[in-house]
Amino acid sequence: MERFQTEVHGYSKEEVNKFLSDVIREIETNLNRIRSQEKEITSLKDEIIKYHELEGRLNSALEQASSSSAAMRKIAEKEADMIVMEARHNASRIVNDALIRSEKIELQKDTLERNMRIYKKKLRSIVEQQLEVIDEIEILEL
Repeated sequence: MERFQTEVHGYSKEEVNKFLSDVIREIETNLNRIRSQEKEITSLKDEIIKYHELEGRLNSALEQASSSSAAMRKIAEKEADMIVMEARHNASRIVNDALIRSEKIELQKDTLERNMRIYKKKLRSIVEQQLEVIDEIEILEL
């Protein structure tokens, strides 16, 4: 504490007034700093609240994206299964069609071979008959 000089009726008024002015100035400075800090604290608290809200929205968006991606994955898997099943079905149909065509071609081949043998026999028969005719002509000419 500061010591004041004493005068006739107590302490020196000038020193006491100067001291009080200094104390008042210091208190006002401290009050202004406290008000400023309180405003900054309020502003920072508001910012924290905004960031918490933003964090909540981001978490919600992440959850929605995650569930959407899971749903899309399920849909894609179902579509892939359907495509594979359809491909297998088409492959089976193609193989069956090829087997049927193969059997038809085999039948045609067998028919052609049989017809060829018949044709050869008939041709041989005709050629033999012609040879007999030639032989008979030779006999007659002699």
